[in-house]
Amino acid sequence: MIEYRQLGRTGINVSAICLGTMTWGQQNTEAEGHAQMDYALDRGINFFDTAEMYSIPPRAETQGSTERIIGTWFKARGNRDKVILASKVSGRSDNTYLRADKSPTRPDAKNIREAIERSLKRLQTDYIDLYQVHWPDRRVPLFGGGQITGPAEDEVPIDETLDALDSVVKAGKVRHIGLSNETAWGLSRYLHLSELGRGPRVVSVQNAFNLINRTYEHGLAEFAVREQIGLLAYSPLAQGFLTGKYQRGARPAGARSTLFNRGQRYQKPGAEEAIDAYLGIARDFGLDPAQLALAWVTSRPFVTSNIIGATTMMQLMTDIDSVNVAITPEIEARISAAYQLHGSPAP
Repeated sequence: MIEYRQLGRTGINVSAICLGTMTWGQQNTEAEGHAQMDYALDRGINFFDTAEMYSIPPRAETQGSTERIIGTWFKARGNRDKVILASKVSGRSDNTYLRADKSPTRPDAKNIREAIERSLKRLQTDYIDLYQVHWPDRRVPLFGGGQITGPAEDEVPIDETLDALDSVVKAGKVRHIGLSNETAWGLSRYLHLSELGRGPRVVSVQNAFNLINRTYEHGLAEFAVREQIGLLAYSPLAQGFLTGKYQRGARPAGARSTLFNRGQRYQKPGAEEAIDAYLGIARDFGLDPAQLALAWVTSRPFVTSNIIGATTMMQLMTDIDSVNVAITPEIEARISAAYQLHGSPAP
């Protein structure tokens, strides 16, 4: 059974499994995206996540394709009111194809105004339930990189970003705001400003979290308990690496790392040995490795929703069925022992 959890302090209950959509428009067709949404909704999933940049990998030719597919589904089904919809505005980048004037993206008022209007048009809706800043404007480690933390040149201050988000909330185009790929300092700054009355309160953080990347537990997880800022966990299968399909350099036909060679975040020293340990735990308990990894993420007390993504209906069914896997004390003990040995080799 699908569990429902409160999104921050909003009073909105979202499914503990969220449907990720970033493959729609490249790996998946419009019809396949529609079929995934139909199936997920039938299974009780009421929470979908997208972004203006999707589909992934980002390309000018496919930018916005995922939101368009969701929009045609809303129009065809007439069921916008049944879905809690999350999208994202891009942070700082040199990509010039997201804006009409071909300027690089920044999380400032000009960019946020244009991004929300374009997203609403593609999505064929007049509001987004959760609008997230996809990544900070600050110089911080992003997407597994090792950037030095510190101010960026011509950095957009957080208060300016929050003011811009406040304007789209007051205009009725956004119900609530969230962050993504954010740090504890960044989240605390947003919360401090909202407490001063500068803008809406952040309700969630969407960061990578999985068995080989547990960095969220250090510094950010405490916010879930003390401030009701839950985690929307992305990459719970470490881009598929936790299924074991990429072990020993294997590259199955049609898999993401085979097609796009973008799995370096999960190919760092020590990652393969850690994955072997978790595959062994799944084998010893007679569990599907994907379901073990997903059930563990969903069971964490600071997780509001676990964002799954699939390119086939069989994968989607398997992933959703992870809600039927219980993380017993015995499994928890084995996972804790593996973590003590291997830590987070793929942050």
